[in-house]
This record gives sequence, C-alpha cells and structure tokens, in this order.
Amino acid sequence: MRNLFISYRRIFVVLVHLLLWTAALGVSLLLRFEFTIPPSILEFAPKLLLVTLVLRAIVHWRLGLFHGLWRYSGSRDLLSLVQAAALSSALIAAVWAFMSTGTFPRSVLVLDAAFSVLIVGGLRFGIRTVREIALHTTRSDRDPKSGERRRRVLVLGAGDAGEMLMREITRTYAHRYEPVGFLDDSRSKQNERIHGVPVIGVIDDVVLLAKREQIDEIILAIPTMTGPDIRRIVELCRPTEATLRTLPGVDSLIDGRVTVSQLAEVAIEDLLGRAPVTLDAEAVQVFLRDRVVLVTGAGGSIGSELCKQICRFAPKRLVLVEQAENSLFEVHRALAAEFPNVTVTASIADICDSRRVDSIFNQERPAVVFHAAAHKHVPMMESNPGEAIKNNVFGTKKLADAADRYEVEFFVMVSTDKAVNPTSVMGVSKRTAEIYVQALSQRSRTQFVTVRFGNVLGSAGSVIPIFKQQIAAGGPVMVTHPDMQRYFMTIPEACQLILQAGTMGRGGEIFVLDMGKPVKIVDLARDLIRLSGYTDDDIKIEFSGIRPGEKLFEELSFDAENATKTRHPKIFVGMFRPYPWDVVEKGLATLHSLSEGSTPQAIWTAFQELVPEYSPPGAPGALAAIAASGTTDGRDGAAVVTPALRPSERSTNGDRISASAE
Repeated sequence: MRNLFISYRRIFVVLVHLLLWTAALGVSLLLRFEFTIPPSILEFAPKLLLVTLVLRAIVHWRLGLFHGLWRYSGSRDLLSLVQAAALSSALIAAVWAFMSTGTFPRSVLVLDAAFSVLIVGGLRFGIRTVREIALHTTRSDRDPKSGERRRRVLVLGAGDAGEMLMREITRTYAHRYEPVGFLDDSRSKQNERIHGVPVIGVIDDVVLLAKREQIDEIILAIPTMTGPDIRRIVELCRPTEATLRTLPGVDSLIDGRVTVSQLAEVAIEDLLGRAPVTLDAEAVQVFLRDRVVLVTGAGGSIGSELCKQICRFAPKRLVLVEQAENSLFEVHRALAAEFPNVTVTASIADICDSRRVDSIFNQERPAVVFHAAAHKHVPMMESNPGEAIKNNVFGTKKLADAADRYEVEFFVMVSTDKAVNPTSVMGVSKRTAEIYVQALSQRSRTQFVTVRFGNVLGSAGSVIPIFKQQIAAGGPVMVTHPDMQRYFMTIPEACQLILQAGTMGRGGEIFVLDMGKPVKIVDLARDLIRLSGYTDDDIKIEFSGIRPGEKLFEELSFDAENATKTRHPKIFVGMFRPYPWDVVEKGLATLHSLSEGSTPQAIWTAFQELVPEYSPPGAPGALAAIAASGTTDGRDGAAVVTPALRPSERSTNGDRISASAE
C-alpha cells in the first residue's frame, strides 16, 4: 500500500487540492448568501467550479506547489500559496468576464481566495504539526537507527543562527540530538521558547546548567563573534567536559543559511579570528573575468586557495604552474570537480627553468600572473642558501622577465614580512626579488606589484600542523622562545586580500596586509593543547632556542600610522623608490656567481651589498648594523626597525621620500 501511494503520490496530491478548492468555493458561496444560495447562482455554479479548478491547478503547478513534502512546510510555502491564490483568482475573474455566462458578487472571489489559502495551508501545516508532536511524544533517549543514546545539546545564542540551527535539529536530526535549551545574554529572551526549546539562562551559567542537565554537546551559534570572544567561551566551557562545536564565521555561511553539517569543533583559527574580510567582488570580477590567469606554486597552501578563489570570478582559463607532480594533480582534480565550467590547465614546471617558463608563457599568453612559488622555510634556507638564490631570486626574475616579454598586463608577487629588515637568507632572498620586480616595473608595460603579509595559519609546514603532531604524540610541544611573536591570518583571508590588492596596483607598489596584532607562539601552543582536550600538565611545553635566521618579532615594514591607506581597510600601500637598474643588475650578477658551492659568508656579503639592512645571524657586527640602520619602536612589544635611507632614496631637499621607506 505504501509503495502504491509513493508511485501515485503526485496524482493524489492534485486530487486533494481539487477537493479542497471545491470545499473553499462551496463555503464562500454559502457564507456570501447566508447559507441560502439563489437558484440563479446555483445554475452556473458548476461552470464556475470547473473554471476555478482548472485555473488554480495550472497556477499551482507552474509555481511548483504540487511538489515538496508537506511535513516540511514553512513560511515560504505559505507565501507561495497566497501568490497562487491571488493570481488564479485574477485569472478566474478575467475568464468569467470573457465567458459572460452569468454574474455573481465579486466578494465570492475574495472569499474563495482566502478560504483556498486557509484550507490548503491549514492541511499542510496541520500535517507538519502532527508530525512534530508525534516526534516529541514518541521520542526515546536513543537513536532508533543506531541504538546509541541521543546527545543532549545546549545552544549558546538564541539569535537568527541559533533559531535556524534548532529548526534543522528538531526537523531532521531529532533522532541524533536532544535539544535541552538555549543560553543567551539578552534579558528579553529569557524563558522564551524557540521551536519548543526554552531559553534557560545566560552564557555565564553554562558550567552550572551543563552539569545539571548532563549536556553532551555545547554549540556556539553566534557567527559574528570575534576571536577574543570565542576564546572566553572556550575557557568558560572547559570545566563542563562537553564537546564544544561552533558555526563558521558569518562570511562563510552560504546565503546566510545555517546547517548542522557546518558545525565543527572550535579551531585555533576561531580563537585568532578577526572581523570578516569584505571583498570588493565587482573590482575583482573586472580584474579576472574572461582573462587567462596563471598561478605559480599552484599546489601550495596559498597557491591552491588562490586558484580556488580565482575560479569564482570566471576567468577565461586558469593555468596552474607547479613543480610537485602530486600537489599539481590534487589541486587540478579538485578545481575540475568544483568548477566544471572553468577551463583549468596543469603545467609541471620549475620556475628556474627558463626554457620551460618561456614555453608556458608563449603557449598560454596569460594576462594576469600570481607568483606564489617560493622556498619559504627559514632554517632550510639558512642551510641551503644557494637554493634560495636560485628559486626565490632568479626564479622570480625569470618569471618577471617572461611577463615583460609576453606583455602580461598584471604581475602580482606574493612576498613575506620576513623581507623587512631581514635576518635570514629566506627573508633577504624575498627582499631581493621585491627589489628586482620594482626595478623592472619602471622599464615595462606590465604592472608589477608585490603583496606582503605574515604567517598563514595551517599552511603546509607551518607551526600549527607541527604542534598538532607533537600533541598527538603526547608532547612535548617545542617552542623556540617564550617571547617569540608572529602575525597570523587564515589562508582564505590572505588569498582574498591578495586578489583585492592586485586590483589596486598601478606598478611598483608594495601592498601590506593588515595582520592585526602579533600573537605569541607560546600562547598559540597553549590554545592548541587545550583545544585538543589536554591541560598544560598533560602536555608540556619546552623551549628549544631561536633557530638560525629567526627573529623574535617580525615586521611588515611600516605601522598603520605611517602607511598610505587604500580604499580597502585591510590593505596599505608603500611607494618605494626603486633601485637604479645598473645597481640591481650588478647585485644579481654577483649573486648568480655564488649560487653554487659558495660559502655562507660570501653569500651573506653579496646580499648585504644589495640589501644593506640585511643582518645575518652571527655575521660580524650584525647587531651593530641593525642598530645603526634605524630606530626601534616598542609598540605592542615588537621591535619595529626603520632603517636609514640610502643616498639614492633622498629627495632633492633632503627629506625622506616616505615615512614607510625601508
């Protein structure tokens, strides 16, 4: 019988609607004529009924009201019913006037439309209500499918997100979760009910109520919360021993809708979170749409996310350039699956291979290039300085030269805060690449710009994955120094701002992303230990000492007060006078001769000739050179060194070109 109903369900739904509309018209006539319908009206009533049923059926079918499950009826369904009743009643009046078969009071049509909405809507919502009552009355404390006990849930936040989440839990996941209540700091919401679930207290009561109600899971349903607020909630909920899960930030919610599938355990990114990035999507769309875009380092953490975000803006073609075959395969496969309408080509290539780079540019003819390929690990580059020269300096040079040769419109180089007053080979190699790109921008039609930012949370080889591995192994968690600080942002945030900065470049700029306040690495380690369910007594933190090339504090080249603001609140720009071309060529020629088999001291000296503010660890007079090169600003506990300008960087009146000069 059930299978028969499923097979003919649509026909059954239409028949039920026809019966309900017939009843609505009959009730309308009876009420209008006070239960005594005149014979003249009864004479053409069958024709009126036929016209009504046909037109209402057509309109409801066109609006999709014969589809959908009544037990899930909501406000949108009610609005659709009102629209269908109004439109079909207007058509009935028009057709009846054209037929001229008889007249009847127009109030009948108004009553008929109202009753059709009341009766049909009443049946739909009645079925939903009966189902929800049945679920509440027959519900046991165990999942009927798995036999496991349902998890008792407490929701923090009785706002829109909390309401949408509770709606889905009570409708779809009632077999898995048992909602106990909401906690919200708003006094007006206390003792109110949302989908039958009461608001039982304020957020500060979470420990007491979680223990009293034997809560298994606490859900943070306030997507607008900032990192410090979430940190407070995490500390507040720690004594409860309940699992704490949260919704993504408001910028990550699809169409503002909240679903159970979006819930995730609180991550370190949530604790460090800042206000969501607001992207000028229109400017980025103009920048990328229908253009061939090439991304180097496409298999890396930044490169792969950059490719994903570029695909959102419908480029003509996206060209992936990556040396690591497996990484390239994975990112190409993921993009093809997620963006089937975007043409994505994969090119295995080493950016240091001039012929291969030239071949790709000649074949693909990109209009926009994002250069994210680089050797980035500071200790590794200290041990292998020649590779930093080959890849970070001359790999960038070969790409930039190809962009100039093939008349690329925009070239965006991804740089790092370690390029500021560098103390590492990695940092000075990136600063040298910046210098070359800036110098070339003065001789090229291509608009070369640089985007500089700090550490990215969760990127391959970064501190977060390493800490997680150490915690999983039972510790200890190794931190280099108790005062070590770094700037952090999430991978999506960094990539969005890279795209945004690319739209602003006119050639020669260095854009600096607002990284917020620096974070102590030891605090990051403690947060990860606690989020993993351990205490400082369970997992120890040990200090290993600063590694070669590392600083205690990184810099972004200038503070916000001295930087030039752009139209985007999180992007600042510094216009630095480029080096003379002959100075750059001479410096690169020296570095090229040292890339194979030279001593670290020889490489340090060559870098210092081109980047005087570079102070390699252990080099003679390194600390004195830093002190002589500028002043120290103790804001936020970070040493921000502003080096003296070279003679070529002074204007004719002796003033500095920019307060943000490096």
